[in-house]
Amino acid sequence: MSGDRGGVTGAAGRSSSAEPSPSPRSARSSSGRPNRVAPDGSLAAVADRGLFWGNRGQLLDPQGELARHSRGLGWVICRLEFNGRHRVQWQPGRLTELYFLDEPTALAAGHRPCGECRHSDYQRFRAAWAAAHPADEVGARAMDRHLHADRLEAPGRHRTHEAALADLPDGVVVEHDREFWLVMGARLHRWTFGGYVEARDRSGFPADVVVRTPRATVATLHAGFEPEYHPSLTTSACG
Repeated sequence: MSGDRGGVTGAAGRSSSAEPSPSPRSARSSSGRPNRVAPDGSLAAVADRGLFWGNRGQLLDPQGELARHSRGLGWVICRLEFNGRHRVQWQPGRLTELYFLDEPTALAAGHRPCGECRHSDYQRFRAAWAAAHPADEVGARAMDRHLHADRLEAPGRHRTHEAALADLPDGVVVEHDREFWLVMGARLHRWTFGGYVEARDRSGFPADVVVRTPRATVATLHAGFEPEYHPSLTTSACG
């Protein structure tokens, strides 16, 4: 979403060691576009749309083919509908539309709430960021610079870090046994493009885990930011 107040202004295949299993509900996207984002930032052409769209800049070449992983620093998470606006999908020279299962997925991939179409959520994120990073300048550009250093270790390759599972807040995504898992309370929920399909107790995981969510965002979740979860989380909690 373009605009001020933390929105993006102006005019990236799978690349992770993890290969999450597709949801039983998943099917190949009818468009064939790899525009669904996994927690490691990789893209896949599946039909599951999710709760949010967003972007990480202009990703297409003049022929409309995927040419790069990202361009620019303002990776945002947007509402699917806003003020009746309609976008023609995947147009060269414009921001490339990407879709996320839910907000924890997008946060893990290195995005933050848009300051225009999700202004109140952006303000909540900004306040939690300020509490988590008191020495930082607070603002969209400063957050984007900090996030960019945290999320990529090389072009197209997302950074991970290890942490004690017991210390991780709700909303963080970790990687275990080539799957992605959402931390929520005493359990972890297995991620797929179609939703969360399984839950396991924390005791079933190593004490230290590989974290997909960038460090700065983990700290922001610790400071009280509450993301929006896919409704399948309630169903998987009963499994």
